[in-house]
Amino acid sequence: MYIEELKFSLWADFIERDYLENEFRELINEGIINGATSNPAIFKSAILNSPAYKEHIQTLTGLSAKEKYEALAMYDITKAADILRPLYEANDDGYVSIEVDPFLCDDARATIDEGERLYETIDRKNVMIKVPATKAGYKAMEELSALGIPVNATLIFSKEQAIECAKAFESGVKRHGSKVDTVISVFVSRVDRALDGELAKHGIELALSGIYNSASIYNAVTAMQVEGCRVLFASTGVKDDSLPAHYYVEGLLAYNSVNTAPIETIKAFHANGGRVKALPISEETIREHFAKIADAGIDFDAVLHKQIDDGLAAFKDAFKDILEAL
Repeated sequence: MYIEELKFSLWADFIERDYLENEFRELINEGIINGATSNPAIFKSAILNSPAYKEHIQTLTGLSAKEKYEALAMYDITKAADILRPLYEANDDGYVSIEVDPFLCDDARATIDEGERLYETIDRKNVMIKVPATKAGYKAMEELSALGIPVNATLIFSKEQAIECAKAFESGVKRHGSKVDTVISVFVSRVDRALDGELAKHGIELALSGIYNSASIYNAVTAMQVEGCRVLFASTGVKDDSLPAHYYVEGLLAYNSVNTAPIETIKAFHANGGRVKALPISEETIREHFAKIADAGIDFDAVLHKQIDDGLAAFKDAFKDILEAL
């Protein structure tokens, strides 16, 4: 744990082959991170821009583009899992996530089959299968957790999504018969990036909607007390230079939670961030903020739905770009 008394974990939202061999190990050894996450956009940047993959790609003859991608991605995820294994064995997280093909987001059966196949092929207990929070995704989350497979529910923007994920995990763990580690990944900064331009016109405080929305989700999920399930705050890098780089990490410090962040955000938090619990925030405070947004004529639910759609589209685009390049 990064902060033991809070049971707060800090994971790196980054995967790249040279990084795994060097800085990744250093961050773990220094007790700064205890897990890692990936997504199609991260792998796109790594595979298409890093020279570390060129030699491996040249050996992948006779394979489809998706098979090549999986070979590259699973190699990295396996390496990360092996590096993190001592933490996992010490019951200190040690998880790394790999996402299913985002084009399967509306096909529950295909998502389940691919998640199970990836997990069995990588063959590391400290791998989480990442599944987007769609209607089909909820079914897949339940089935995968019922098989004892750790799951990272991703692209959560709304409380309704988070509750459906928690219900799926609750059913899956009950069917499995013992604890399965799961996380519900709530996207934070994208909400503020979508809203703040409009809020500024109405004199409503900026850079709070993402935190308050996430805080409300944290309250709802923790109240459900699903065994093995934690809230993970994602999309916590800062795009607004007026904010401290560690703003969304410090502002969401919460008991029994995870924050996955870009490397520079992690370094900024480690160097300058506080260690005081920031959550829970009262529902009354949260309601007051969103009442101001509603009074300004802004449909917050519509903003969230657009972020869900845009997030899925971005992951699909990144995955498509990888396949076309391979």
